[in-house]
Amino acid sequence: MKINFSKWRKVLWVVLVVMPIAIYAQKKHGEAKYVEKIVEGNKRGQDSLTLTCEQKDSLLIDDLRYKLQEYQLNEIVLRNQLYKTGESARIDSINKVRKRAQIDSLRTLTPGVPIVVEGDTLFKLYARRGGVSPVNRAQSTKDAILKIGKRLSFVRDSLYIFESDYASDVMFGDKVIVSLTDQDGLWQNTTRSELAKKYMLVISKEISLLQEKYGLRMKIQGFLLGFLIVAAQIGLIFLTNRSFRKLRRRIVRLVNTRLKPLKIKDYEYLDVHKQGRILLFSSNVARLFFILIQLVISIPILFSIFPETKNFAYTLFSYIWNPAKDILLAIVNYVPKIFKIIIIYICFKYFVRGMKYMASEIATEKLKISGFYPDWAFPTYYILRFLTYSFMLIMIWPLLPSSNSEIFQGVSVFIGLVISLGSTTVIGNLMAGLVTTYMRPFKVGDRIKLQDTEGDVIEKTPFVTRIRTPKNDIITVPNSFVLSSQTLNYSSSAQQYGIIVHSTVSISYDVEWSVIENLLIRAALHTKGILHEPEPFVLATALNDFYCCYEINAYTKEAHSLPVLYSDLHKNILDFFNEAGVEIMSPHFFAKRDGEKVQIPLCHDHNDVKKS
Repeated sequence: MKINFSKWRKVLWVVLVVMPIAIYAQKKHGEAKYVEKIVEGNKRGQDSLTLTCEQKDSLLIDDLRYKLQEYQLNEIVLRNQLYKTGESARIDSINKVRKRAQIDSLRTLTPGVPIVVEGDTLFKLYARRGGVSPVNRAQSTKDAILKIGKRLSFVRDSLYIFESDYASDVMFGDKVIVSLTDQDGLWQNTTRSELAKKYMLVISKEISLLQEKYGLRMKIQGFLLGFLIVAAQIGLIFLTNRSFRKLRRRIVRLVNTRLKPLKIKDYEYLDVHKQGRILLFSSNVARLFFILIQLVISIPILFSIFPETKNFAYTLFSYIWNPAKDILLAIVNYVPKIFKIIIIYICFKYFVRGMKYMASEIATEKLKISGFYPDWAFPTYYILRFLTYSFMLIMIWPLLPSSNSEIFQGVSVFIGLVISLGSTTVIGNLMAGLVTTYMRPFKVGDRIKLQDTEGDVIEKTPFVTRIRTPKNDIITVPNSFVLSSQTLNYSSSAQQYGIIVHSTVSISYDVEWSVIENLLIRAALHTKGILHEPEPFVLATALNDFYCCYEINAYTKEAHSLPVLYSDLHKNILDFFNEAGVEIMSPHFFAKRDGEKVQIPLCHDHNDVKKS
C-alpha cells in the first residue's frame, strides 16, 4: 500500500506550526484570567495586603489543572486530525489499488492504440483524455510528430514538459504533442510525470529520424540527384537515337547490296523493298521500346528520391511491374499444365496418324476387312478423327487458363447456343453426308444422274457433293438433297452388268421388221464402245397409226462416254438406213407418193443394200 505523502505533509504542517501558536495563545489567555482573579481578590479584601501561602498554592494548582486540560484537548484535536488524514490517505490508496486492479484486468483485453510513424511504433495510448478517445489522441499525436519532423530544421531543446494540476503535456513551442494524465500513468504502472519524460525522449528520437529524411540537407541532396538522373536519361535517349540512326543506315545499305527476294517456289511473297520497310519499321519499334524501358526505370527512381513522392513512384512502377509480374507468375504457374497439354496432344496426334495409316491401307485394299468397303476407309477416318480431337479438347479444356471463370463459361455457352441455333441445315447436311457415305449410292469418279442433273462425281464432302456435267459445268448439291432424291449410278451398273444403250426409230409399215432389226443391229455393232457380247437386240415398242417403233438395245461398259456413244450410234443408224433406202418416220412424216422424191440423200446407192 502506498501512502500519499503530500497529504501527510499538510498534517505535519498543522502539528508543527498551528498547534504551538494555539498553545501559546491559550497560555496568554490563562495568565490574563489569573491576573483578573488577583485584581478581583484585592478589590474584595482591601484590608488584607498580602495573600496567605495556602491561597497561593491553590491558585497555582488551578493554573496547572487548566493547562493540563488544554493540553488534553489539543491532543484530542490533533488525534482527530491525524485520524481523518490517515483515513483519507487510506481511502485514496485503496481507490488507487482498485483502479490498478481494474486496469490490469482491462490490459489483457485492451491492446491499446499504437502511435505508428513511418512504420515505427512509438508507444500506445489506452485511456481517454476528457472526451477524446484513444484513437483520436493517437492520430493527433502522430500528425503533430509528422508535422514537426517534416520541418526543414529542428532543435531538440525546443521540446519540453509542461506540468499542470491534472496533466503533463509534451510541448513543442506553444503546441501540445501529447497530453498525459494520471490514468495514462496507471496504465503504464508509473506516474504521469515519469511517463511524460519517457515519451518525450521517444518523440525526440523519432523527430530526429524524420529530420534525416525530410530535412533541408536531404532536400538539397534530392534535387542534386534528381538533376543527375534527368541529365543521364536525356543522354541515354540521345545515345539511343544516335545508335538507331546508324542501324537504319546499315539497313538501307543492306537492302541495296545483299538482300534478295523471299520466294516459295515461284511465288515471291517478300521483295527487297518490302523487306527493307519491315526492317526499318522494326528498328523504329525497337528504338521506342528501349526508350520506354529507360523511362520506366528512371521515372520511378526520380520520384523515389523524395520521401513525399516515394509512394507515387511505387504506384507508378506498380502499374507496369504488377501486370508483367502477374503474367510471368501466371506463365510459371501454368508451365505444369502446358506440359500436360503437350503430352495429351502428342499422344492423340500419333493415335490419329495410326488411324490414317490404317485407313490408307484399307483404301488401297492392302488390308481387307470383311463387310468393310474400301471407300468407307477415309470417311470413317474423318469421323473418328473428329471424335478423337473432340475428346482431346474435352481433356485439355479444364487445363486452359481461366477455364473455370464465369466469363469463360458464359462465352462458351453463348458460342454453343449460336452454333446450335444457326447450324440446323449444316447439321442436316452433315448427317446426310454421313448416311450417304455408308449407303454407298456412288463414289468419286462415278457417272450418276441425280434427278435432272447428270455428270461425274468429282468431290464428296461431309456437307455437299460436287458433280461435273458433260458440258464441264460444276454443280454443287447439298447432301440433304442427295439423300432425299433418286440417284442413278451409271458407273456401278456398267462395271457389274453393262449399261444398255437404247434408241428408238419410227419406220413405216411397208418395210419388213427383219430388215429394220438387221439394220439396227449392224449400226450398233459398228459403234465404238458397244459390246458384242452380249449381243445387241431390237424391240418393237409400238404400232402407231402411220409407223412402227423399233428400239435398239446394246451393252456398253463406258459409262463416262455415253453422250459420244449415243451420237455415234445415231450416226450409224442414219447411215445404214439411208444406204438401205429405208425412211425413218421420226418425227411424224406423212408420205405422199405423187412424184415426190424419196427423203434420202442422193449420195447413197440403196440398190446395193437391197441386193445384199
